[in-house]
Amino acid sequence: MPEEQGRTIAPLDSLSEVLSAPLDAEQRTEAAERRPPRDQAVRDVVIVGSGPAGLTAAIYTARADLQPLVIEGEPSSTSDQPGGQLMLTTEVENFPGFVQGVMGPELMGSFRAQAERFGAQIITERATRVDLSHRPFGIWTGPVESDTPTYLARSIIVATGARSLMLGVPGEDRLLGHGVSTCATCDGFFFRGQPIVVVGGGDSALEEAIFLSKFASSVLIIHRRKELRASKIMQDRALSNPKIAFRWDSVVTEVLGDPKVSGVRVQDVHTGEVDDIAVDGCFVAIGHAPNTTLFTGQLDMEESGYLVTGPGTRTNVSGVFACGDVQDHVYRQAITAAGSGCMAAIDAERYLEALAEH
Repeated sequence: MPEEQGRTIAPLDSLSEVLSAPLDAEQRTEAAERRPPRDQAVRDVVIVGSGPAGLTAAIYTARADLQPLVIEGEPSSTSDQPGGQLMLTTEVENFPGFVQGVMGPELMGSFRAQAERFGAQIITERATRVDLSHRPFGIWTGPVESDTPTYLARSIIVATGARSLMLGVPGEDRLLGHGVSTCATCDGFFFRGQPIVVVGGGDSALEEAIFLSKFASSVLIIHRRKELRASKIMQDRALSNPKIAFRWDSVVTEVLGDPKVSGVRVQDVHTGEVDDIAVDGCFVAIGHAPNTTLFTGQLDMEESGYLVTGPGTRTNVSGVFACGDVQDHVYRQAITAAGSGCMAAIDAERYLEALAEH
């Protein structure tokens, strides 16, 4: 098997070896215990997650007559939100095909309807446990203590996405999408000629601030320390930008405004002094976290928790594929997530074709 960045990836060429390998007594017992009840069908594809990546995978696998089941998650701003993070945004102007822009929830509603049109089954439940050590794979949506999985699948596409880390201060959740944002690329255009703040001190924060300086009248970076964590080149670019200023040793304690952002309340971490800063936008850039807890100990991950994939969308477990922000910490765009969802669907279809031949 080829080695990819320090991990072993099982190529499809070795599938026959995997399938034809003899089982020992313990494995035969385990396989018998996992044999599905007569009324529990084994599905060809189960997609966990339903953002642009998961629903694109659903469209493609449904059109391939694989009758995918999509476990879209439950409403939440901190995990696998049905429809993904676009459900928490307002207008999207950079998704191709929408000249006048489109509301995030409307766009994801169209994705969902298109997947259902071709026969995808979508359930509003949250996957609570998976077992990738046996075939067929097991997925639970109920109590994790249950011995019997809710669904069995020959292949799984993981599209649980990633979530932006938030400040957790009053006003933030209420004004998300109304002046509070976590994506400069998505929302920067809406703040043309307006003052904004960016919270954070790493590369992501400075990259967002530099991008936003193209639109905003001014950009104030609020950082809890005196030193930035960003790379030297990013620091030089931000410090030399005439539109960017810094507020050191400070934290945002509240986002102000109703019905949209009108300012932020800031506290000095040393003196405790508090003052309000009038701005029209607050961009939170303190990092992202992938929704991968479900797969800990079963799928290879980077130190940051993102799933390792390659070639294509394949993981270290043959028959399990990952797409979208759950494995992409670089681009994090709806269009790139949709593209990788297409890739995962094609990879899964080819895997199942090879499986049928054996």
